[in-house]
Amino acid sequence: MYDVIIVGGGPAGLTAAIYTGRAKLKTLVLESTSIGGNAGIADLIENYPGFPFGISGNDLIENFRRQAERFGAEFIMEEAVGIEETPEGKKVVTNQNEYRARAVIIAVGARRRELDIEGEKELLGRGVSYCATCDGMFFRGSPVAVVGGGDSAVKEALFLADIASKVYLVHRREEFRASPRSVDKMLAKENIELRLNKVIKKIVGDSVLRRIVLQDVKTGEEEVLEVEGLFVSIGLVAAGDFLETLVDTEEGYIITDENMCTSREGIFAAGDIRAKKARQVATAVGDGALAGITATEYLKE
Repeated sequence: MYDVIIVGGGPAGLTAAIYTGRAKLKTLVLESTSIGGNAGIADLIENYPGFPFGISGNDLIENFRRQAERFGAEFIMEEAVGIEETPEGKKVVTNQNEYRARAVIIAVGARRRELDIEGEKELLGRGVSYCATCDGMFFRGSPVAVVGGGDSAVKEALFLADIASKVYLVHRREEFRASPRSVDKMLAKENIELRLNKVIKKIVGDSVLRRIVLQDVKTGEEEVLEVEGLFVSIGLVAAGDFLETLVDTEEGYIITDENMCTSREGIFAAGDIRAKKARQVATAVGDGALAGITATEYLKE
């Protein structure tokens, strides 16, 4: 029996583990894929306080993990598929085992949104990717495309510009949601070409991706781009598919109060899985700290 099980090993979950560990609570962190989540694969994080010249996501997350382990947190790489109430406390069911705890902190984060178009699933891993820092090196010297208009899309285009021969940035609007600083950097890159007011209609390939078909949102005119890679960066969706019948949610995101309490006693939420405005490493860390403090107070009471 654990005191606290934290579901999710991103910045929020790791910060919560640091706080519950320091409080001498027996803490387990469950992570389904890789410690750090979306933050862990970021090439450079420039807006987290304390690092004036930025820090790689991998290095930052490794510091978080080591700090949590120093305070006694345990880590198991298994995917949580359900949380149940039992007379003995909370039961977290994974794809391999069952674990019990007196309290649970949900910090599963959010995952990349899919285009949901022809060829996307068929060519996933064969040209279609959701992570430039993970897969970009496979396309050295080749033409690629990025779809999206936010900070993540622009940063992925910038990252790929130093690897690929050409980068097409496809965005359905003329204005970008990305920060002006990032957009200015992108516009200064000679091998990045913009395709604005366009959406991807179809992804074409055989054993690998060969081309994408664009459609102008105003005229309906189509354009074919010969590319070998397509990086999808069109936002996030809540990652907790199993949570909607457990706690109150809004579009899949968990509703909490200011102390990270959910609608169910003894279950807390933190980070990108929460229904909130900003999803940044800094906000996730703040959520995780509050969740850890609140869970500790709940258990001591």
